[in-house]
Amino acid sequence: MSDAVNEPLDERSRYLRRLVFRAMQGGGRGHPGSALSLIEIVRVLYDDILQVRPAGFDWPQRDRCILSKGHGCLALYAILADKKFFPLEELDRFCRLDAMLGGHPELGMVPGVEASTGALGHGLSIAAGMALAAQRKGEKHRVMVILGDGELDEGSVWEAAMFAAKHRLDHLTAIVDYNKLQSYGPVEQVQGLEPLLDKWRAFGFAVEEVDGHNPAALRALFARLPLTAGKPTAILCHTVKGKGVPMAENNPNWHHKSSFKAEELAHLQSALGS
Repeated sequence: MSDAVNEPLDERSRYLRRLVFRAMQGGGRGHPGSALSLIEIVRVLYDDILQVRPAGFDWPQRDRCILSKGHGCLALYAILADKKFFPLEELDRFCRLDAMLGGHPELGMVPGVEASTGALGHGLSIAAGMALAAQRKGEKHRVMVILGDGELDEGSVWEAAMFAAKHRLDHLTAIVDYNKLQSYGPVEQVQGLEPLLDKWRAFGFAVEEVDGHNPAALRALFARLPLTAGKPTAILCHTVKGKGVPMAENNPNWHHKSSFKAEELAHLQSALGS
C-alpha cells in the first residue's frame, strides 16, 4: 500500500478540492479537514462505481451511498455538483439561510443525498436497513456507507455491524475514512481503534485496507465488491485529514473553519491552483 501522505494529487483531485473551498468561501464556514480526506473516495465511487442518475436521482434501481460522517459534506456536495445533481452555483450559497446546501446533508433538500446525517453513528444502521429491504425484495443495487474513524466510537455502529453480518448483507459496504484524527485529537489518544481490521472481521465482515488517496487502488478494490459472498464488506481507507493543503494536513485546527486569514487563502491558491 502506497503512502497516503506522499501520494501526489492529479488535476481532477485538485479541481474537486477547489470546489470544496469555493463552497467554504461562499458560506464562510465548513469542515475542510474532514472533507479533504474524502475526495478520492467519493470521486472514485461517483466516477466509476455507483450506478446513479443525476436526472431522476430517485431512480429505484440506483445504488445508494450514505455519507454517515455528515460534517464532511463539502466533499459530497463537490462531487454531486460536478455530476450535475444541482448547479455548481449552489456551492456559492453554502450554509446561507435560503440555501439548499446546509452544514450537514439533508434528505429531501439536496438531490442525490440518501440520508440526513451528521449526528454520528447512524449511517450504518440506515444503510443496513436499506440493504435488508433490497435483499428481501430481490433487488440488486448496492448500498455504500462512508464512516469517519472517530465515528466508530459510537456503539450503534457495532450494533448495525452485527445486524448486517447476521443477515448476510453482502451488497452492503462500510467505507471507513481512517485519517487517524478526530475533532479534538488523535484517534489513538481519544479512543484507540486498533486492531481495527480484526474488529471488523470479528463482527462478520470481509475486510481490506487501501490507500484512500490512490484512485487506481480504490477503483480496483471497489470493482471487486462484494469481497466475500454472504458477508458485508468493510474497507479501511488510510487517509490524511486535510489532504492536498499542506497547512491543513494532520492539523486539528482545520477540522472546522469559520473564517480564513489572508495567508491561508494564499496558501490554498498555491496548493490547489486557481
